[in-house]
Amino acid sequence: MKILICDDQAIVRDGLELLLKLEKDIEVVALAQDGAEAVELVEKHRPDLALMDLMMPGMNGVEATRRIRALYPETRVLVLTTFDDDEWVFDAIRAGASGYLLKDTPRARVIEAVRGTVAGKSYVDPAVAGKLLEQTASRQSQPTSKITDKLTEREVDVLRLIARGLNNGDIAERLHLSEGTVRNHVSAIFAKLDVADRTQAAILSIRHGIE
Repeated sequence: MKILICDDQAIVRDGLELLLKLEKDIEVVALAQDGAEAVELVEKHRPDLALMDLMMPGMNGVEATRRIRALYPETRVLVLTTFDDDEWVFDAIRAGASGYLLKDTPRARVIEAVRGTVAGKSYVDPAVAGKLLEQTASRQSQPTSKITDKLTEREVDVLRLIARGLNNGDIAERLHLSEGTVRNHVSAIFAKLDVADRTQAAILSIRHGIE
């Protein structure tokens, strides 16, 4: 898998490159020092994943993520940053980031997240996930029609509760359904929205303002 690393600190770029080069199935194809350079290098190398910092001089990581996802949707973006501020987190996810990790994430977890994100999964640092879920009901985002048109009314109810962090048992109790029925609804939601897991479904619902 081809990876681009974008960070304004050379020591971080070099450290991540060394870390990823230890993995036989990962190739670091480019290093960028700001968002604008990242967009240019994505166009040139078409990596599977951009590992993206956020606060950088010039074009920041949020804007770079937005442009990369709009212009080169085959390239996924995994944020790796020191910032867990609410605005940075929410803006990065809305811009199209598939995951959000903090730089104190253990090395093994970073490697797992890189591989998983390329495979279509989403990884969100536990400290960040709580912020996303807390804001689901209070933030306005994209129109919900794109999602709700694909789902039944009951599936929307289930998705809303997934985004709030409830497990299947809790959802079943809340909606007065059997756990097996909830599992069927969850499977249908994943298939219709083309997501791989509950975190990805929750992120998608947040992007589209499902409260």
